[in-house]
Amino acid sequence: MTSDMIPFGVSPPQNAKALPEMEACSPLAQLLHALNQPLTGLQCSMEVALANPRTSEQYVHGLREGLELTERMRALVEAIREVTDVEEEKQVDSETTELQVLLREILEDLEPVAEVNGIRISLDCPTGSSLLVTVGRRRADTAIFRVLESVLSLAATGTALRIEMRAVSAEVSIRIRWHAGRPQSVFSRPELGLLVARARLEQAGGAWDRERAEKLETVTVHLPKVSSESRNS
Repeated sequence: MTSDMIPFGVSPPQNAKALPEMEACSPLAQLLHALNQPLTGLQCSMEVALANPRTSEQYVHGLREGLELTERMRALVEAIREVTDVEEEKQVDSETTELQVLLREILEDLEPVAEVNGIRISLDCPTGSSLLVTVGRRRADTAIFRVLESVLSLAATGTALRIEMRAVSAEVSIRIRWHAGRPQSVFSRPELGLLVARARLEQAGGAWDRERAEKLETVTVHLPKVSSESRNS
């Protein structure tokens, strides 16, 4: 059995690691921390430019670096705005969503993206189990779509994206596994998309785990399941 086919519920490989300590912080804390680096870089670049006379080529090089840093800051600020908007949203009670139906619809929408990237998608859903969660359809749709859209950008071309859904105790879990493509910045747009999606899921009462074992990455989303008492009431 290959590493990307580990059954749901089986422990990950011994070399699987949670992401660095900073990534265990809240999405907003990570984004604010990340914003400091390009801000500092831009300040240093401007100070160097003003310190001594420079050639035209050196000024052009400095301006290009400044534009790159500004673009990074712009992407981070956009993500910060999204996360703060999510945190300010009011929680809507008494909403439920059939997660299996919703996930199939999202995958159908993203199928053209997967085809362009040469990525195969496999979905494993249990039969005869309720995957009804206490999260409104709009919230769940927005968050899960963002997760999968980002993962499709991070996955290596020609590999498989494996999705497994399980109802366990009081929660429904979605495990998403993929082989990473070429290395990207921790705060590339797909990575920022995952951070925003995580914020949405946590605001809706869900939880989030992410692990990495060499190039095999795993994100597991946990959402509160509708109890049998609630369905019968």
